[in-house]
Amino acid sequence: MTYAEAIKKLRSKMILTQMEFAEMLQVSFGAVNRWESGKYKPTIKTKRKLAPLFEKYGIEVED
Repeated sequence: MTYAEAIKKLRSKMILTQMEFAEMLQVSFGAVNRWESGKYKPTIKTKRKLAPLFEKYGIEVED
């Protein structure tokens, strides 16, 4: 699963809006929007924050 697909799936499983998800990760709404559209990937710092969440919700990501 790509990062775009994985982030969207994670956010859906957590029942969060893009804005809420962005606030939780301490990034901008635009960053989350660009990740989900596949235009950009998260930074290494953000990937480290996302890794335990992906694991918790059983989402595998291709990097």
